Amino acid sequence: MKFSTLIFCCLLVWLTDAHAQHNDSAVILTPKQGPAPKINGPKVFGVRPLHPILFTIPASGERPMRFTAANLPKGVKLDAATGRISGAVAKAGTYVIKLTAKNKAGENKRDLKLVVGEEIALTPPMGWNHYNIYGTRITQEQVSAQAKAMASSGLINYGWSYLNIDDGWQGVRGGEFHAILPDTARFHNMQALCDEVHALGLKIGTYSTPWVESYGHRTGGSAMNKEGTFVRTKENIARNKKLLPYAIGTYSFLEGDIKQFAQWGFDYLKYDWNPIEMPETKAMYDGLRQSGRDVVLSLSNSTPFATIGDLSTVSNAWRTGGDIKDNWKSLKSRIFTQDKWAPYARPGHWNDPDMMIVGVVGWNAPEKWPSKLTPDEQYTHMTAWCLMAVPLLLGCDMTRLDDFTLSLLTNDEVLAVNQDPLGKQAVIVSRQGEDIGVMAKDMEDGSKAAGLFNLADGGARQVTLKWSDLGVSGKYIVRDLWRQTDLGTFDNEFSASVNQHGVVMIGIRKAK
Repeated sequence: MKFSTLIFCCLLVWLTDAHAQHNDSAVILTPKQGPAPKINGPKVFGVRPLHPILFTIPASGERPMRFTAANLPKGVKLDAATGRISGAVAKAGTYVIKLTAKNKAGENKRDLKLVVGEEIALTPPMGWNHYNIYGTRITQEQVSAQAKAMASSGLINYGWSYLNIDDGWQGVRGGEFHAILPDTARFHNMQALCDEVHALGLKIGTYSTPWVESYGHRTGGSAMNKEGTFVRTKENIARNKKLLPYAIGTYSFLEGDIKQFAQWGFDYLKYDWNPIEMPETKAMYDGLRQSGRDVVLSLSNSTPFATIGDLSTVSNAWRTGGDIKDNWKSLKSRIFTQDKWAPYARPGHWNDPDMMIVGVVGWNAPEKWPSKLTPDEQYTHMTAWCLMAVPLLLGCDMTRLDDFTLSLLTNDEVLAVNQDPLGKQAVIVSRQGEDIGVMAKDMEDGSKAAGLFNLADGGARQVTLKWSDLGVSGKYIVRDLWRQTDLGTFDNEFSASVNQHGVVMIGIRKAK
């Protein structure tokens, strides 16, 4: 055989093998949505007394669509054309609103429980954060384009709602509140951007730190001088390159910053420093509580586990580790390692293993790329995040969503596991090898949701879920949640072949 022929044959074998590994796993499992309306997203929504409500009913199906809402509390109204609920409620309590979505193909009804009290973020936030696509190089035009894409792609119809600006927006201090103002080279009108996002029926978030200087070398929430000016010195630059702890300044400007955030209309704050400690967390939490707006407070990064019991009482979400990357090693390290955090997860307070790494990503690189995760690994990623009831924050370019990525993000039965009102985090109920096992959780309706995971190398493996691992017995109906189809009735256990680095996600309900 000639050498060139040998090389060709080897290449053909390699390509055939690569295709075999990815062909089946690249299949879109999520069934296509029909034309009839389907109300998706959270079944419960928290708001504080007299704070403005911004809730867009997530409903898939053909437009135009008309919405109605019975039992709206005093002070609340519905836009029948857009499905946006707004207003404010003075009296604390729980209000069950009966929603209807109707179009020419039919109608769908569902209850929404509006809980007026101290807790917000009663289900994990779903949205987008710019960092995994733009790094610290973010502009107003880019955020605007992503907001429009979240709406036009239909993600908004499945509960995706937050557009969060990360590090890189900050300029100098000034204005009415002597607060951090945007870098005008990147953001020419922050108020207009917030208004634009809200007009789409979406919410918007921002970023800050109690340090003098952010990780992205921007103005922080404190300073070493009473004027609050931030000047990068050679000493600061050298320290930053060594990745030593940044300093919290002598003078804090938290009060003015919060007033400015509230005036702009932000709905989410990523608060970033290390080590994360109680005094700074509580000061920000209390300040946001008194701002007149409901602002989700998310702590980043590497929240110390030793103090999470206290920190979880004054934050809505907290990172359980460092920054994620779009590779299997980074993803795998976050899947069978989160159980110790589970006791602290509850409605309004969520563990956060970091953002999503599906779709087109790129951080600070000028040329972006599709996630390096295989399709199976992306199913594993989405399944694990939904089972663990953690925030779903996309880190991709939503203007470049392909059909496969969109199918990952619009499976209403999979997303319902994440948004379940019970707010339970799935834990490992069975290990069948170091990298093979089952995670499961209780659902509000009495059913169970589970993932049969094969995180190992070496091809497909058989994974078994025994009912005894769930504390139940008898006959149960097993449903494939990705394919949205019942697999049959099983007695005492269910077993499936699971692809390498893949998962089979199921729902389990008692047979009648």
